[in-house]
Amino acid sequence: MSASTHHNHYQLLLAMLKVTRQSKGVTQIELAARLGNTQTFVSKMERGGRRLDAIELIEVLEALEVDPKAWLDQFIIERKNAQKRVKSARKISMQ
Repeated sequence: MSASTHHNHYQLLLAMLKVTRQSKGVTQIELAARLGNTQTFVSKMERGGRRLDAIELIEVLEALEVDPKAWLDQFIIERKNAQKRVKSARKISMQ
């Protein structure tokens, strides 16, 4: 298990979180206000400069008016798909 903010799975989580925010039409400033935090916090979170814990992730998703369970279910699907792509790429490169 990796704690790095640079791990591929964590980068996927951040990318999905940013896409979710943008698809909801919410700016970093608006999200920060909803969270009672600063735009800098949201920016660092989205860039991986600050690692989110589970409670913070749920709070961000709720602030975006997204069902955390449904979002996490989709993340798990995307993560599995990304793992399959990596395994396929490794097989191709070894041939």
